[in-house]
Amino acid sequence: MMRDAGVMLVAGLGVPVLAAISSQLGSRLGAPLAASVVALAVALCVAAIAALVTGQNGGLARVAAQPAWLWTGGVFMAFYLLSITWIAPRFGVGNAVFCVLLGQMIAAALIDQFGLFGALQHPISLTRALGIGVMALGLGLIQLG
Repeated sequence: MMRDAGVMLVAGLGVPVLAAISSQLGSRLGAPLAASVVALAVALCVAAIAALVTGQNGGLARVAAQPAWLWTGGVFMAFYLLSITWIAPRFGVGNAVFCVLLGQMIAAALIDQFGLFGALQHPISLTRALGIGVMALGLGLIQLG
C-alpha cells in the first residue's frame, strides 16, 4: 500500500515536470502540437518496452475484443498533453497544473461516488466535499497571487 502511494506520488510529481518540459519543447519548436506528438511517441516506446520486459505484451492480442469506449483513455491522455503543451507557456505551468489537479479531484470524486467505469463505489462524504472546496478556494487564492 505504501509503495503504491509512493509510486503515485512520484507520478504526481511528474505532471508539472511533463507540463514544463512539453511546453518548452513546443515553444522551441514553434509548434506545441508537434511537441505533443514527440512526447506521445516517446511514451508509446517506453510503454511498449515496459510491456515486453514485464511479459505483459500478451494482453495486446485481446485489445480488439474490448469495447471501444475503453480506448478513449488515449483520447484523454492526448487531450491533456495537447492542452498543457499549448496553454502552459501562456498561462503558467503552476496555474495550468493547479487547474488540472482541481479537475482531477472533481472527476475522481464523481467516479468514486457513482462507481463509474467499473471503479469501486466510494460515496462523497462531507469531509471529502469540503476538501475539494478548499482546493478550489486555494486555486482562487493562487490566481490572485
